[in-house]
Amino acid sequence: MRLVPSSLLCLSFAALCCAQTPAPVGLEPDWDIRAILDEMSAHADRLQPVLARIDAKSWLAKGASETYVAQLQSSKDQAQAMADGAKALTKNPEKLSACLELYFRITGLEDMLGSLGDGIRKYQDPALAQTLVSLSAENGANRNRFRDYIVNLAAQREQECEVMDREAQRCRGVLAALPPPSAPKSSKAATAGRKK
Repeated sequence: MRLVPSSLLCLSFAALCCAQTPAPVGLEPDWDIRAILDEMSAHADRLQPVLARIDAKSWLAKGASETYVAQLQSSKDQAQAMADGAKALTKNPEKLSACLELYFRITGLEDMLGSLGDGIRKYQDPALAQTLVSLSAENGANRNRFRDYIVNLAAQREQECEVMDREAQRCRGVLAALPPPSAPKSSKAATAGRKK
């Protein structure tokens, strides 16, 4: 009689332990990733006025490289493309190729903004450089969550491909195990049978 309650106690404890184990991290729901994409788009829009205040052409007279002028224009273009890409991706956030393109655009823009910040600090205005650096850093948490989302999305796609491949292999095996279809009777034999 004592064994039954002890067994139930052990099973209850095991169930409680399993219930407290966190579930593995999966793909974020669409509404969460859409909120991140909206914020990244808004962040890129907030960058544009700060980029407009940068006068890289005037730096040339102070000995700056022409590379800064190209970086500034590229940063403006990338910020606009980032804003547009994030907005477009909210319609289909599970499109892996578009997610990767946006992520690479974000990291490339951050690198250029770091270089521009150095140029602004040296050739224009340290306060403007600090504003740009601070604004650029605001997107860090969203970028990291988006990166994690992309990794999880890629892992999910890999799993789906593995399942499809296993199922295709199983179907090929079933088809290969089927007996070959019987040969149709010749037409002479069929017509002779009808005449009788």
